[in-house]
Amino acid sequence: MTEPKTKAGIIAIVGRPNVGKSTLTNALVGEKIAIVSNKPQTTRNRIAAIVDRGESQFVFLDTPGLHRARTKLGDYMVGVVRESVADVDAALLLVEPIAHIGEPEEQLLKRLEASHTPTVLVINKIDTVEKEKLLEVIAAYAQGHTFAAVMPISAKEGDGVSELLDLLEEYLPQGPRLFPEGSVTDQPERQVCAEILREKLLLCLDKEVPHGTAVELTRFLERDDEVIECDATIYCEKESHKGIIIGKKGATLKKISTLAREDMERFMGTKIFLQTWVKVKENWRDNVNFIHSVGYRED
Repeated sequence: MTEPKTKAGIIAIVGRPNVGKSTLTNALVGEKIAIVSNKPQTTRNRIAAIVDRGESQFVFLDTPGLHRARTKLGDYMVGVVRESVADVDAALLLVEPIAHIGEPEEQLLKRLEASHTPTVLVINKIDTVEKEKLLEVIAAYAQGHTFAAVMPISAKEGDGVSELLDLLEEYLPQGPRLFPEGSVTDQPERQVCAEILREKLLLCLDKEVPHGTAVELTRFLERDDEVIECDATIYCEKESHKGIIIGKKGATLKKISTLAREDMERFMGTKIFLQTWVKVKENWRDNVNFIHSVGYRED
């Protein structure tokens, strides 16, 4: 009896900020590995999400939203998007159900078409519009652009996710798995936990404060009783922001830390002892060395 042939491939998920790329990534994997919020530019790094389905392995690249960079950190994020669409087996252009192609979508389509990458137009958030509106969206994108397929979905509700995997399987080349079977992400556990803490900053803070924060785990140690000791430093850009993050009598920081610890424990499957500190690092988003030190690196 011949062994079944495995298939494995890399598929980039691209789009402008806040279209639901990370929500779709989590829906595809079936668990939370990418942080989500209703604020733009939540994702800063490229995250590989791995899905094993029978003899097929999908490696999805969740990428930052393409935007006009205003800082060195923004330059890094835009560079991540551009690199992520190179040498992939297929790409998903994720868009909202709006019958207009914006500049970010045009830039991404030009890059994908130049590299002859099979591109699936994925229209997200279909639970928010009438079905007739979808035809207008499809018609708008069909003008001047050729897609391998069009798939309407609701990543939040999970509608169309299984069908999307069925569709994408034909773009996977035959070959061995790229990651060990059972893997869900290429991110180290401590990096995922740092991102979980940053997600809670985005959730609990308003205006420009959360965008100027970064998280560094200075201690991530599993004890003999399997409890993980985790020390985290939250960096912000202004002294006034530090006060907002800590809150009155430390209430805001306590809330952020509690929410983060609960999600970390779900991800790690064990108890977490989390301690958090807040430090000011002025203009860190324009400090290339500091950006690298907190995990945003080209490699």
